[in-house]
Amino acid sequence: MTSTTHSVDTEAAGKVPVPATGAEPVRGADPSNGFLAKAALVTAFLTVAGSVLGLVRDQALAHFFGAGPETDAFLVAWTVPEVATTLLIEDGLAFALVPAFSMALARRGRGTGRDPVRALVATSLPRLMLASGAVALILMAGAPVLVEVLAPGLPDPRLAVDCTLLTATCVFTFGLAGYCSAALRAHRRFVAPAGIYVFYNIGIITAVFVLAPRYGVRAAALGVAVGGVLMVLVQAPSLWRQLTRDTAEAPVETEAGLPSPALMSGTLVATVLLFALCRQSQVLIERFLASSLESGAISHLNYAQKVAQVPMILSLMLCTVTLPVVARALADGDVKRARSRVERDLGLAGCVVLLGTAVVIACAPQLIQLLFQRGAFTADDTVATAAVMRVYALGLLGHTLVGALVRSYFSGGRATWFPLGAMAVGVTATAGIGSWTVDVWGVCGIALANAAGISVTAFVLLCGMGPRNVPIRVRRVVGELLKPVAATVCATAAGGAVAGGVGSPFAAFAAGSSAVVAVFVLVLWALKAQAVAPVLRSVTSATRKLTHVR
Repeated sequence: MTSTTHSVDTEAAGKVPVPATGAEPVRGADPSNGFLAKAALVTAFLTVAGSVLGLVRDQALAHFFGAGPETDAFLVAWTVPEVATTLLIEDGLAFALVPAFSMALARRGRGTGRDPVRALVATSLPRLMLASGAVALILMAGAPVLVEVLAPGLPDPRLAVDCTLLTATCVFTFGLAGYCSAALRAHRRFVAPAGIYVFYNIGIITAVFVLAPRYGVRAAALGVAVGGVLMVLVQAPSLWRQLTRDTAEAPVETEAGLPSPALMSGTLVATVLLFALCRQSQVLIERFLASSLESGAISHLNYAQKVAQVPMILSLMLCTVTLPVVARALADGDVKRARSRVERDLGLAGCVVLLGTAVVIACAPQLIQLLFQRGAFTADDTVATAAVMRVYALGLLGHTLVGALVRSYFSGGRATWFPLGAMAVGVTATAGIGSWTVDVWGVCGIALANAAGISVTAFVLLCGMGPRNVPIRVRRVVGELLKPVAATVCATAAGGAVAGGVGSPFAAFAAGSSAVVAVFVLVLWALKAQAVAPVLRSVTSATRKLTHVR
């Protein structure tokens, strides 16, 4: 077992770049494909488990509190962990830390200077803890002002303030959890980072079922605080073992006294955090606009997004796994390998999210009825939430492309302001369209603004790909993405027709989703889509290797 682990680490962190002698690298399959397939399978399993528990969490909220003022108050406080997740775990810090750790590992492989990994941890971790702790305290002190800014039309602001006092603690715990995740992924350790949302949601679900009868929706806010602690605890042992092993295996310093080049600049951190904050501001705009509508509008929007985002989460799973690979390839100067990896990821992510989009649109009423229609969540809530979800799903491809493309912009570990500018254009579109459509179509107008704004951002980011990031072949990528788009249109029509002809919600969802998958795959086969082929080869290779393990 130890030797197997060591061999994987050697592949990830000990590859010494070939000197620039003019010789071309050996052509062939990416040696990391088998490892990536296995890592993707493990990550997929834990991601699905976390998503399922997230649905259970939302079901618990719907059961106990429905789609009324209590849920609206909690969802205003929920804005803090939503923003913290984007800034500190999923997008912000990851875009800065994964390339930084990848570059540190590449420098360690060259055996120069004092151990770059230890130096990076020593300089970055204390600053992160100090900054995240200070922000958490500021948010707790300013909770009344924050609630007033986020939702000025909320009928019971005091309840939202109480919940915000509890959820604000997650800024500190999410910062530590995000740091652990980035460091472990750069070392090609994916199990613990992929499992954090399993424990996070377990903490919230347990708190709701145990404490909700006595403390109401404040129990869910307490669960957020407990879940944040669990996210750190599940990763800390793995990171500690990795860093102590790194210390034992660190090369002897050969350039003592010479300062090491900076692995992560303050400008880089600023650019990624501002981008992530700007992206998350879409949610702030939605909550602000929805707070002026009738009670339950924020809840309908939240439930719709949580279900519709599952395909997006699954589609970006592979990009999360391959980010360290792209960052390491750029650190080693292998631009061709990075480009190939990004193009394949975009094609596969597009196929996954568009298949999920077809299922969501075709079977929206049945999905919401099966998941939420019980307890305080009524049939009218099902109709309203399903309508919002269908509109929101129109932007899922845009959300996925933004998540995948921005990883390419920051994977080289260099500061760039272009993603922030692209996101600012999209957010401006969201705010402008939302301000107009909310009076016409209500909460569905807000969902339409979200879809339009993120699609604009995806278009700008795609047009901006060039030599300063990963120079993908944009026309080729767009041509491949048009194939699953066509498959989505056909599959949605077929699935909706089948689901609409069945009475039972479960049978309708099963029949409709089966029709969607069948038509989607058939159309992709007819159009000769190339996105899935490399992954099928990798999965087949990984499965073949696993069958020979003794």
